Amino acid sequence: QVQLVESGGGLVQPGGSLRLSCAASGSFFSINTVGWYRQAPGKQRDLLTTITSGGSTNYADSVKGRFTISRDNAKNTVYLHMNSLQPEDTAVYYCNAKVQTTVWGFVSYWGQGTQVTVSS
Repeated sequence: QVQLVESGGGLVQPGGSLRLSCAASGSFFSINTVGWYRQAPGKQRDLLTTITSGGSTNYADSVKGRFTISRDNAKNTVYLHMNSLQPEDTAVYYCNAKVQTTVWGFVSYWGQGTQVTVSS
């Protein structure tokens, strides 16, 4: 019913920037809270930031001041602007969205992930 697709990952030098996108498609009424997560090899999947349908945001300490989450509801897309990237930011980045799929129900969906590699 609903698909989330992350894009925008790639190779960037330390200190560089990237913008990731999470686009939703399919059949749904609305998208509520969206979060960005990342998972490095051998590590747990960590929550980085969330944004509500009204635009309220929260950030993990590891990315606060460097990453910015935003959304364009008309495009059904959420963005993650990443600045001052460092090698420890290297990971697969995932988005997760709570989607209203019926008048009464919400379901969480995961995207497939996009690789971000920070290296000189």
